Amino acid sequence: MTYNEFKTIIETKFPEATEGQMEQFRLMEGLYREWNSKINVVSRKDIDELYRHHVLHSLGIAAYIKAEMPDIYEHLRGEGPYSIAEPLKIMDLGTGGGFPGIPLAVIFPHAQFTLCDSIGKKIIVATEVAKGLGLENVKTVNARAESLPETFDYIVSRAVTALENFMPWVKGKYKEGILYLKGGDLAEEIAKAGLRKGSAHIWPISKWTDDPFFETKQVIFIEK
Repeated sequence: MTYNEFKTIIETKFPEATEGQMEQFRLMEGLYREWNSKINVVSRKDIDELYRHHVLHSLGIAAYIKAEMPDIYEHLRGEGPYSIAEPLKIMDLGTGGGFPGIPLAVIFPHAQFTLCDSIGKKIIVATEVAKGLGLENVKTVNARAESLPETFDYIVSRAVTALENFMPWVKGKYKEGILYLKGGDLAEEIAKAGLRKGSAHIWPISKWTDDPFFETKQVIFIEK
């Protein structure tokens, strides 16, 4: 997927995106190519599909919020009555090189993102890409989630581990919910995680895009 193909999708799905945001999305490819050549965090195959496999996939969370949580969507963008509200605090746990946190920080300027990863070289890439994009709503932390003293409104993550492993890491760290990108058959995984009945909501990204790459990919929203 080229940037121009990605741009066409975003202009259709997120027509409220500004020229400044689109410029940040355009700059991502060059920044990731530059930093990936120094510190490999994205496979060579995937770097050529950065916009489909990483940026658009990350924005599946934004698509879910827009479709299912419109008030939160406005809050995250600082629109309407939320323009003077306190920004929501979001942690991206296991961010790697900055996914899904960096694309979400672009589309959601009225939110404060903490990108957390225990692997230092990955955080270097996320930090430098965020700087290169001029993202003032992003901070990066080389740490394990359990060691962070903060509590966040939401936690986002992308297929870091099975939910039964993930949930203990974030216990007591969020107020509202978790938005988790995951693929495959999730019924058994959700059952093993011991979640409160009815608290997990599965949303196929194929509701938002007919790109075959996303056929088995889903957003899980886990309510507090």
